[in-house]
Amino acid sequence: MVEKLNAQLDAARAAAATITAHYQGKPGAGGDALKPLRIAILLNSYRSRFIEAIRDSYVRTIGAVSPDSQLAFFYPVERDDFPDPERFDLVVIGGSNVDARKTSLFWVRRMHAFIARLARDHPAKKVCGICWGHQTISLAFGGEVVDSEPPQLGVAEIELTHHGRRFFGVAAQPANRGVGSLRLQQHHRREVARMPKGFVPLASQNQCFVNEANTILTFQGHPEKDAETAKLRIHDAERWFGTDLYDAEAVEKLRSCMELEHDGELVWRRVLAWAAEAPSTSPVSSLSRTHGLPGASVL
Repeated sequence: MVEKLNAQLDAARAAAATITAHYQGKPGAGGDALKPLRIAILLNSYRSRFIEAIRDSYVRTIGAVSPDSQLAFFYPVERDDFPDPERFDLVVIGGSNVDARKTSLFWVRRMHAFIARLARDHPAKKVCGICWGHQTISLAFGGEVVDSEPPQLGVAEIELTHHGRRFFGVAAQPANRGVGSLRLQQHHRREVARMPKGFVPLASQNQCFVNEANTILTFQGHPEKDAETAKLRIHDAERWFGTDLYDAEAVEKLRSCMELEHDGELVWRRVLAWAAEAPSTSPVSSLSRTHGLPGASVL
């Protein structure tokens, strides 16, 4: 376990140095202003003692790039609470501690119905799925979710496809593999094995999709998680990997993985810029430019 974490740390640090150098001075690092957005965020954890910390992490990470955007939080699991799409510019379907495949659960079926209703009645509404949201949207559109072997925990590098490079504004430089990558916090033990119908892959291994209408964007990783929030779940390593949480060296390696530099801010900047873009029949047309945002208050 420690050897694998060492390799992950070395790879992520190398990628961090390359990507940071690439983005310095780029338009996507700070420039063009967009109007503040109204964002609905669905928190889907079941009886989680971390729900407030997750909520606060969204406030911090989105607020870092768009402090004037308004965030409203909804709790489908505990309260059967769903937003009115008409009131929002962007709907974010977040993570969960429940298997996305458990459609025997009433609230999971309700989420599938909500996604279907969004697609049918609000076809131009921008929707972003994160982790469980990525998996659930994939299932709703004909994809397949399987157990991860192994699970992922901590910051990891994901390789972008050609479309992904254009979408995130990353110049294609094959000689420099790090430039075509993003680093995100990962925390999952299930993953998408078959891409949903009508979607385009923006990253390898089914880590990120956008639909052909340019209205649904999904990530397996967690742009909303900073190191503070990620470390709240460090105990999952015991169940997932058999890690001895009394092994100081192993725990420190896990903490180091979670504290690595990541691209959450860059990803949110791009997501919020994308939310202001018009739907289209091509997910990569006019998507090669990243935007800085003026700067999030909570409704």
